[in-house]
Order: sequence, then C-alpha cells, then structure tokens
Amino acid sequence: MNPDGVALNFTPETLIILNVVLGLIMLGIALDTTPDDFKVVVRKPKPFVIAILAQLVVLPAVTFALTLILPVTPSMALGMILVACCPPGNISQVLTHRAGGNVALSVSMTAVGNAIYIFMLPLSIAFWGSLHPTARELLAAVSLNPWQMLLEIVLIIGVPFAIGLFVRARFPKIAAKVQPFVKWFSLIALLGFIVAALAGNWMYFITFLGIIVLVVTVHDAVALAIGYSTAVVGGLGTRERKAMTFEVGIRNAGLGLGLVFTFFGGLGGMAIVAGWWGIWDIIAGLIVAALWARHTKRRTGSAKGDATWHAEPTEPTDAPTGAAS
Repeated sequence: MNPDGVALNFTPETLIILNVVLGLIMLGIALDTTPDDFKVVVRKPKPFVIAILAQLVVLPAVTFALTLILPVTPSMALGMILVACCPPGNISQVLTHRAGGNVALSVSMTAVGNAIYIFMLPLSIAFWGSLHPTARELLAAVSLNPWQMLLEIVLIIGVPFAIGLFVRARFPKIAAKVQPFVKWFSLIALLGFIVAALAGNWMYFITFLGIIVLVVTVHDAVALAIGYSTAVVGGLGTRERKAMTFEVGIRNAGLGLGLVFTFFGGLGGMAIVAGWWGIWDIIAGLIVAALWARHTKRRTGSAKGDATWHAEPTEPTDAPTGAAS
C-alpha cells in the first residue's frame, strides 16, 4: 500500500472542530502576550534574528535535505516540509520552563514568530514544496494557492491571535483568569483530536508505522539540534539555548494537520507524518527538558544554569508565563 494514494478518513465536521481547537490555541497564546513581548525585539534583536533565521531558513532547508536522504514517499516528504514550515508549537514555553530555560525569551519568540508565520507559512510551503523533485507533483495536483492558504491561516490563527491581544490589552484581569483554562483545554483537546484521528485511521497508521516513527524521530531530533546549535553559534547563554532549542524543535503540527485536510484532501503520508509529529514532539520535548534540567542542576546546582539575556531586567524570567502546544 502506498500512502501517496491514500486519503485518510476525515469529515468536514471534524475539520471544523480542529480549526476551533487551533483557534483556541492561538487565543491562549495571545491572552498571555503583552506589548513588551513585541517591543523587546527592538531592544534585544539578536535572539530573534537567530530564531527567525533558524525557523524560516535553516529548518526547512535541512528538512528538504532529509527528504532526499530518508526513504520517504512524495507525500511523506511533503508532510515533513509542511511541518517544518509551521509556526512554533505553543508548548515550547512549558518545556523551556521545565528545562530551566529563559521563559520570557520563549514567550516573546513565540508571539513574534506566530505573527510572522501568518504570512510566511503559505509562501514557505509553496517554495520548498515546489523545489522537491517528487513532492512538487503533489502540489501541482492540488493546485495549491498560497493566497487561499493565507486566508485560511488568517482565519484560524490570525483572528484569534488579534482577539486575544485585544482582550489582554483592554481587560488584563479577565485575560489572566481565562488564559490558563484556554491554554490547557486547547492542549488536551488537540492531543485528543490527533489521537482520535490516528485511531480512526489505525489500519493505515499501523501499515506505515515503522517508517513514520523513523522519519518523525529523526526529523524531530534534527529540529531540536538546529535550535540548540544556532543558539550556540549566535553566542547565547545556557538558558537562551534551552529556549531556542524548543522554539525551533517544537512545531505546531496540529495546524499542519488541519492544512493537510483542507488543502490536500487528507493525503495519507502527509496526514500521518503531521499527526504523529504532534504527539512525538511533546514526548521527546518532555524527555529532553527533564534530562537537561537534571544535568544542569547536577553541574551548577540550579536547573537554570547561567543567564546572559533578559526581556526585562527588573522582572524574573523563570516563571511559566507561556501557553502550551
């Protein structure tokens, strides 16, 4: 059985539910975002320039190379490219805090990154997908329209993000009370949705289990490594390297899954890659965060290690203020 010729079972009603969950995720991020999270880009631009280059250029480029090396079908390759082009996953702040990283930096990067990805996501998918020797045929088959995808992304993540920013700015007390519920409800709902989608197409998932596990494990490990290595090259401190690792390595695969069913007809290889990635990157992230915190604490006496960058010098940066994926 070839996943390129398989369309997973997914009804229009479940797609609506997925879009609502994704909207709630973006709402949760925005409810925990302040104007200072954007202003700090001007005051301390270096970490953000490194992060954006790592996410928009390095990760898709390395992913493209992986699709040529790993034994993947065209639809799997396009699924890998799609995930690499998605915005940061919003559990990155939770993992950064667990690892003793710079949470304020993580929150700021997620806020700014998601705003940029509203416009860059469809263009990145179209660009890298069209370069692929086999996956570009799938793009041509579905006649992918980047502007139509942009409109979809604006509705799914742009509008909820703007609403959340407005509520946070005008009604901060309400935002503070609502945000934790929205954050955890959307995370649990997304995980439940991905598990249900895989369970509903269990035969296909089991058929391609071996190759999917291999591909996603390697891809996710490479993404985490890119985040860390670019932070090292950029001269960032230990806590900032931790934030960068999860900011680049954790992607919003749930959004990618929604795009697969909206624009690619639930194409098997793409959907299974995005679906399994949404589960595995959380598992891998939790493992890395726990091991990292333990190692740093054993070496320095504190899970945080050293710190060389702060969003606000007068404010602590180790409190979990971000949203979850």
